Amino acid sequence: MRFAPRETRLIDYMQHLPLSLLAVLTALQPLSASTYNPTYNKDIAPILNTQCALCHRPGEVAPFSLLTYQDAAKRAGLIAAVTEKRFMPPWKPEPGYGKFQHERRLTGDQIALIAAWAKAGAPEGSPKDKPAPPVFAEGWSAGQPDKVVAMGNGHTVPADGPDQFVCFVVSLNLQADAYLLTAEFRPGNRRVVHHGVVYVDESGAARRLAAGSADASYPCFGGPRVTSTGIIAGWAPGQIQPPGDPQLSLPIKKGSDLVVQIHYHPSGKPETDTSSIGLTFSGPPTKGKTSILMVDTDIDIAPGDSHYLVKSSLTLPRDVELASVFPHAHLLCKDMKIDATLPDGTVTHLIWIKDWDFNWQGGYRFETPLHLPTGTRIDMAYTFDNSDGNPRNPSHPAQRVTFGEQTTDEMAVGFLGVILPTPADVAPFQREMRLANIEKILESGDISALRGRIPGGGARLQQLMKAFDRNGDGKLDADERAALMQYLRTVM
Repeated sequence: MRFAPRETRLIDYMQHLPLSLLAVLTALQPLSASTYNPTYNKDIAPILNTQCALCHRPGEVAPFSLLTYQDAAKRAGLIAAVTEKRFMPPWKPEPGYGKFQHERRLTGDQIALIAAWAKAGAPEGSPKDKPAPPVFAEGWSAGQPDKVVAMGNGHTVPADGPDQFVCFVVSLNLQADAYLLTAEFRPGNRRVVHHGVVYVDESGAARRLAAGSADASYPCFGGPRVTSTGIIAGWAPGQIQPPGDPQLSLPIKKGSDLVVQIHYHPSGKPETDTSSIGLTFSGPPTKGKTSILMVDTDIDIAPGDSHYLVKSSLTLPRDVELASVFPHAHLLCKDMKIDATLPDGTVTHLIWIKDWDFNWQGGYRFETPLHLPTGTRIDMAYTFDNSDGNPRNPSHPAQRVTFGEQTTDEMAVGFLGVILPTPADVAPFQREMRLANIEKILESGDISALRGRIPGGGARLQQLMKAFDRNGDGKLDADERAALMQYLRTVM
């Protein structure tokens, strides 16, 4: 091998260095999986204990435990394969697009260590390097609840077949308005409970949907199928219940119900589940907490379309602190991105999921709430694949897909949790957001989409159209829309 003059001088220089100095320089070189021989006790167990054992332990939803060397060693190749593909641990957001609490993403170095360990035959290593086993909280992680409500009364999950999406309606039996501090979902049977989402229904609509069922439930694939106050809690394997903040307690009206959507995944044998919610209460909040719903109902995906793009945007009417983001779609979505463009043009990435998987959806709480000033534009862009090449497509051959609640329908939804300076700011903020959504619908020309958003329903909508369509052409031009919006601002 011939060396360039510069390389020759460097080799000659290294040969004349004192042995002690060579040792120091060698020690300073970064170790890599190719030059380092990782062992279970020293290198792999700390990774598995921190990122995997929360689910991979007895009684939890994962199919096997990873608490011991024997557990891990016999699956070393599988662990290396699923971590290399980033299939496990299940953490979908891309790095650099939002910084979230309790991230379960492995680093490149950790993945390389696991691969090297598996390739080397999964050596156990020295007993002195073995870390202490992980300790997990027993009972309610947010503390002893003030009230526990159960659902299902032994809901039956068959041995196999399609996953179930069931909404349970739970009456809180509140004798007066209250302030909710925490709502902690506790799965009854972790072998079949895939995830749970908790809503509040003040209208009684969910109760009517569940009327006649033995366990106060009804099917609900896409969502609760009622107008709720938004998501108040959720659980998925590996998720940690955050402590309650008395400044942000949630007002709950007397007579309200909880609606709990549970995703059940068959385990291979018949199972039953009675999950529960632990509730704690406090005094009235000193800050406002609410949510923004971003949704596009104009979805019509032709069969074979592998890159159908849905976009939605809104502009904030006031300063907010953005605390969380919960993106949602069904089976055909493959890419989802939500960004915020500040008034000065600066773009803040909120979340980007390049490989959306309905089975691993969840809510993401920012490590630190993001300040978004008045005039910030939030843009949502979801891409859907309705081709036969999409393995998650429920229809073969592919069928036309539109917006809806069913498994074979689609959605493009984003829930954004926001914090406002005072509770008194919540109602005006919600009103401004409703008016902004109505104005956007009017500009789109799809007046029928206003049903349910205008007080009085469809009949009132027809009256307004007749009153403000001054030229009688069956649609609203810019001046007519402006006049209608001015009217709505006085009545909503």
